[in-house]
Amino acid sequence: MQDAHLTTGAVCVYHEMVPIAVKALEGSGIPVAAVSTGFPAGLSPLETRLAEIRASVAAGASEIDIVISRRYVLTANWQALYDEVVAYREACGDAHLKTILATGQLGSMTKVAKASMICMMAGADFIKTSTGMEKVNATQGVSLIMMRMIREYLGQTGYKIGFKPAGGISNAKTALQYMVLAKEELGNDWLQPDLLRFGASSLLGDIERQLEHFVTGHYSAANRHPMG
Repeated sequence: MQDAHLTTGAVCVYHEMVPIAVKALEGSGIPVAAVSTGFPAGLSPLETRLAEIRASVAAGASEIDIVISRRYVLTANWQALYDEVVAYREACGDAHLKTILATGQLGSMTKVAKASMICMMAGADFIKTSTGMEKVNATQGVSLIMMRMIREYLGQTGYKIGFKPAGGISNAKTALQYMVLAKEELGNDWLQPDLLRFGASSLLGDIERQLEHFVTGHYSAANRHPMG
């Protein structure tokens, strides 16, 4: 695997763990992402959320995952959502910004579509379905809507925005379905980690089992792979 240069896209941690993660990954080329802005609810004061972003970047995080204020989407206060994400973008500096929509809490596909577009307009590098902690996380229906918003934004601006389905993608076969969806809707560029990520810590164990089956012709027990 090392010779094939197959690695995780990033290691995502809370702010408190950023310095430890940066030190552990030194020289690996694997970036550290920090979940900031009062993850997963995003209900801390705005200045606290912005300070957390700045602190994570200063500690070495090169990617920041923020959670939007769901209330702005539910009340259709699109200007407030835009202003919030712009503030997050400014606090990130050169770090990549991934905006988590928590789509399972937004109420409708129309709201998911509008929130996706607003976040991209405000400077998001990625739009992400979920924190992984909602009752409903990534689904292919929501992902289709978000990908089509990415395609619309690309057509209007020329900018390629990344997509990250998160939560509930626990096996390689499901991951492949999302990759097919990305290829069909957005093209081959979205099969690379700079534009497509999976937020699914339990996925690794099944990938290991599938690779072992490819090599040996047999599946191993799931308990042999601690992430499974």
